[in-house]
Amino acid sequence: MDIKAILQRYWGYTKFRPLQEDIIMSVLQGNDTLALLPTGGGKSICFQVPAMAKKGVCIVVTPLIALMKDQVENLLLRKIPAAAIYTGMHQREIEMTYNRCIKGKVKFLYISPERLKNTLFKNSLQQIEVNLLAVDEAHCISQWGYDFRPSYLEIAEIRSILKETVPVLALTATATPEVVKDIQQKLLFKEERVFQKSFIRNNLTYFALKEEDKLKRLLKIVEKTPGTGIVYVRNRKKTREIALFLRKNKYVADYYHAGLSIRERARKQNAWSKGLVRIIVATNAFGMGIDKPDVRFVVHMDLPDTLEAYFQEAGRGGRDERRAYAVLLYENADIHSLRQNFENSFPPLNTIKNVYEALSNYFQIPVGVGEGLSFDFDNNAFAATYQLKPLLTYHALKFIEKAGLITFTDPYANASKVFIRASREDLYKFQVEYANYDYLIKLLLRSYSGLFTNFTRIYETELAKRSNQSVDNIVTTLKKIEEYEIIDYHQQTEQPRVVFLENRLDIKYFSLSEEIYEERKQEAKKRLEAVIQYVSNQTKCRSRQLVAYFGETESIRCGKCDVCLERNKVEMSSLEFDKILEDIKPILQKQDISIEELIDLSHYPKEKIVKIVRWLLDNNKILKSNEKKLRWNDF
Repeated sequence: MDIKAILQRYWGYTKFRPLQEDIIMSVLQGNDTLALLPTGGGKSICFQVPAMAKKGVCIVVTPLIALMKDQVENLLLRKIPAAAIYTGMHQREIEMTYNRCIKGKVKFLYISPERLKNTLFKNSLQQIEVNLLAVDEAHCISQWGYDFRPSYLEIAEIRSILKETVPVLALTATATPEVVKDIQQKLLFKEERVFQKSFIRNNLTYFALKEEDKLKRLLKIVEKTPGTGIVYVRNRKKTREIALFLRKNKYVADYYHAGLSIRERARKQNAWSKGLVRIIVATNAFGMGIDKPDVRFVVHMDLPDTLEAYFQEAGRGGRDERRAYAVLLYENADIHSLRQNFENSFPPLNTIKNVYEALSNYFQIPVGVGEGLSFDFDNNAFAATYQLKPLLTYHALKFIEKAGLITFTDPYANASKVFIRASREDLYKFQVEYANYDYLIKLLLRSYSGLFTNFTRIYETELAKRSNQSVDNIVTTLKKIEEYEIIDYHQQTEQPRVVFLENRLDIKYFSLSEEIYEERKQEAKKRLEAVIQYVSNQTKCRSRQLVAYFGETESIRCGKCDVCLERNKVEMSSLEFDKILEDIKPILQKQDISIEELIDLSHYPKEKIVKIVRWLLDNNKILKSNEKKLRWNDF
């Protein structure tokens, strides 16, 4: 089928966005391809359309379970068969999904990276007719990426199982030139083939404002910018506090973070998406899989850890290509906190080793055992048991995860599900014989479809309400029916789960390379300093700073950001401004000097040097002493 016909039939679009068609044609020609498209650039279309044009199953590797859920549900709504497998699912559900893929009843199979090393997956893969391997969030495969995940390295081995003609499509929204090169090497690209859409967002204006009273500034932004917005903060407590602050000032706002129940998060996200809530105040847990086009402002109340993360979060504004604003508010204390968080995120190697041993003991896992075991996990309770600091423990566990020994499942993975194991005939006999369970079975069948073919998400609270029962009674009854092997029932848990990916190691064999540890720390420090440089640099256009970080060095200044607005007052070209600044900056850095002496040492016109000096003083880039001497401000 023609790719444009596929696009119109299933997605309702009459034309592709820039670069989408080029990427799709490259994949259809059998080429390994890397697509760099900014947030909201339509990455999923780039693998979904070519997969629909070919016979077979598209394997999609992605670490984001929430995104898996959204994409699978969206494909099913379009009558395209799709499924997902991720760490924490019940073995029976996994086996059923593989069998459907083998029989050709699934078109898209979404896989979490931890699943790649699993023997059942590899054996099943040999029986599945695969037409494309799509790797989403491909920066995770690079050790120089901001979110490196060692499980992604298994993709190279997966390629050896697939036919040589099966291409790889790697997709990411953010990657530096170093990461772009590394992605292709790690995925064993046959030849370099990169499609990169410019990171420039002409409709998105960036501001980085030094503010002591951030809440007052937030109110000004909300007042002056009509439309929907997102406010990002670093911790859960602040989401609620700022949402309440906005409500007190007569704005319809709500808060969102990973500590809320699954139902509550879904309700809040849905209300915001439908425009019932104007502003959502959230941690970085909010946003993955969000495709709301009319977000007019994105405000960060705290400094992000990386420019990659900031670019993705800020990029959720203005996806409809209309004017939108990304505002980052900071003060000196934030820079100090960011550096402190960085130090906390790299616990001593010996601490990481001790936390691994404590974790194994906590769940009573003997040496040589544990692969595939999963447990509900409360970090605070675990830390208290061993008299550890929760924050230190959290970061140590993150290192153990990056070593590929454990992983954590999103609470979504633990939603309640039911599958009816019995045939329709046997189920009827059971209902007749055990009439006290008949009401709940009938309620299940009336409330949910697909129970005989797939594990289906259910909500015990809804079932309780409809049957005038307590939730506890519903849960107890479902468990009793399961004992008769009529159903499989997996009860929801709101806590994340820790999953052991490898058998427990004897502690003397547990080793993390000091060299690799230091390399990762230095790379993380570079990313941190890039954030600080971004907010501190008051002489270079915000958009130019961001796109230069991702390798675009030939951009022009936007003319609209806070830096450009100040520079516009100087009334000279960007190029001339830069040249004069390059001329006088070394002089100011070398010695304290008067304006007259500076003019004498520079060969540029007096009036232009005066304008630039005035601008530099206004922006605190140079200081003036009591003797009216000028010097560069390095702090």
